[in-house]
Amino acid sequence: MKMIIPGWQAPSHIHCASTLRVGGVSQAPYHALNLGTHVGDYSEDVAVNRQRLKEALNLPSDPLWLNQIHSHTVLDLDGTIDSVDADAVMSRQVGVVCTVMTADCLPVLFTNRKGTAIAATHAGWRGLCDGILEQTVTAMQRESDDEILAWLGPAIGALEFEVGAEVRQQFIDQQSQTESCFIASKNTGKWLADIYQLARTRLATVGVTQVTGGDRCTYTESESFYSYRREGITGRMASLIWMTN
Repeated sequence: MKMIIPGWQAPSHIHCASTLRVGGVSQAPYHALNLGTHVGDYSEDVAVNRQRLKEALNLPSDPLWLNQIHSHTVLDLDGTIDSVDADAVMSRQVGVVCTVMTADCLPVLFTNRKGTAIAATHAGWRGLCDGILEQTVTAMQRESDDEILAWLGPAIGALEFEVGAEVRQQFIDQQSQTESCFIASKNTGKWLADIYQLARTRLATVGVTQVTGGDRCTYTESESFYSYRREGITGRMASLIWMTN
């Protein structure tokens, strides 16, 4: 099974991956490795795909699949879980698999230099603007010198992510420096947003500067990735992170 293995300076006991759309059993329009049960695919096929993923990565446990709602809620998997309505998950325990699903939105994986905490975050423009990345970092940090590392997984590219003027203004109102993350679209009143640069800018405000990834485009790389904007009815990829002893 082909997938993306982040090239970052995480400790050796931290493991992570981001799936492609290939290697599963789902039929069109979800072909092939759809991991989402909420998009209209046959549940039996999704179950097979999830089992194949677990076996391919030799996961220590089943991922907890979130009900992602474009919020800024971070779920601590080490505590009591009352709801899976969240857009980020974190853990400090060995064997817990933090997972988010995407199909144009930005998946971000986190760990720290000490390798004692991990997190996975789903960040669309709403989540980014509402502070989901900052909330994740705050949840992870216990000590002031606890340097956080971030990896930006596959998302829609800067030349394809068109947003309205009101979206651009929301970001600029919060951080004036994000103005450089937008360029005017050929469509009047619309703007092209660089979701990767928006994420880097937001992360920098909470001291996270060790950021890698952010060089793929789910919209244009149709053979590798699902894209909601390109296809409408489509599958979901997963980005996962876990720690071993």
